[in-house]
Amino acid sequence: MAKPTRLQDQVKIRGIRRRWLVNSVAIVLLILALAVGAFAAMLHSYYYGGTEDDLERKATSSANGFRMYTRSDYRAAAQQTVNSYEDKSRLELQFLDTTGAVLYSGNDLTAGSTPSTPDIQKAMNERTASPWRGRDPDTGERILAASSPVIYQGEVVGVIRYVTSLSGIDRQYVFTMTVIAAIALAIFAMVYFSNLYFVRSIVEPLAGITEIARVIADGSYGVQIEKKFDDEIGELTDAINDMSIKIAQAEKTQSEFISSVSHELRTPLTAITGWAETIQNGECRSGADIKKGMGIIVSEAKRLSSMVVEPLDLKAELEDAVYTYTEFFRKEGITLEYQDGPEEMLPISGDPQRLRQVFCNLLDNAAKHGGSGERILVTLFREGDEAVIRIRDYGPGAPEEELPFLKNKFYKGSSKARGSGIGLAVCEEIITRHEGTLEVGNAEGGGFQVTIRLPVEN
Repeated sequence: MAKPTRLQDQVKIRGIRRRWLVNSVAIVLLILALAVGAFAAMLHSYYYGGTEDDLERKATSSANGFRMYTRSDYRAAAQQTVNSYEDKSRLELQFLDTTGAVLYSGNDLTAGSTPSTPDIQKAMNERTASPWRGRDPDTGERILAASSPVIYQGEVVGVIRYVTSLSGIDRQYVFTMTVIAAIALAIFAMVYFSNLYFVRSIVEPLAGITEIARVIADGSYGVQIEKKFDDEIGELTDAINDMSIKIAQAEKTQSEFISSVSHELRTPLTAITGWAETIQNGECRSGADIKKGMGIIVSEAKRLSSMVVEPLDLKAELEDAVYTYTEFFRKEGITLEYQDGPEEMLPISGDPQRLRQVFCNLLDNAAKHGGSGERILVTLFREGDEAVIRIRDYGPGAPEEELPFLKNKFYKGSSKARGSGIGLAVCEEIITRHEGTLEVGNAEGGGFQVTIRLPVEN
């Protein structure tokens, strides 16, 4: 299985940074956009809606003041009102006849003109005040107008109209919205850069941890990562450092074991090789020397066999391991059950120390990973020429997608239990050297199960 390259890790880290920023910054951006939009609508209603309502009330109030005038009286009163009107610079006052022509105006330039805006005709047709906002057909300027009919004895005798320019309101609205947009942009920038700094404070340490983890995976066991944080990153650093130390210890133990075995094997192998070469080369002077040499070869060969493999009762070795763990598991709240077949003994050839190591490792694993089931079952029986041992827990079991990898060296999967991930790999190697097999899987009804098969001597 190909290892990920440094470039692939950098792409993944950039992907994490991008996803983090998109997910967090996008939400802030959406909130700011909604807030600015809501404020813009509220501001628009305040400036334009308020001015429109004010003009409409003025037009209605002025028209009510002219209800006692006939058509001719209306003209005279309108002229007198225009002459005394003092708010010409801010608000234009117009008096129109029933044709829509301007009779009198606070601004003499519009007198005699006929505005064609919808508010005038609507006011006469519906006999109620009518506002309008848009561009003046004659000047092109944005204006706001409100027209109200003057009614005398049920007949429309004229229209009073107020007109104001929107240029000042437009400038104020644009200025206010610019300020609001600048504030929103500043908030967004602060959120973006603070998120960028925060993400960097997580991603960069992860990149360093990933690099050291790869160094450890390549064989530099015992390498330690400098701990810079006391948060979740620090906990991850401690876990990897602990794993590195345990793997280094396991490798050291394995090396010492191999060195010890090599030392123990060297002496008998030297004797066997030496005498075999002497006999082969015809250097023995008499038959007695040949017989003596062959005797040494046979003796040392038996010594080798006794060092590596010896006859043993598999049933007795397994029972010793089970009874050793029974009381310990009981204190942990776990019941260890043992069931064996009708055979009085199951003879095999093997190394009792290594087989005891397998049994202990598997029982320990069952307690660590399946202890929540509070029960472990060990069974032993003969099946043809094989002795079969099953060790089953009643915990959650292992995910199906992880089963093919559980016996790989250093593989821990999704389990949060302590350990270096080499237990099953070592157990399988020992069983294989005993010409047996070790199988792992989930048991029917729940739980995890390990099955060992070893050849029985007849």
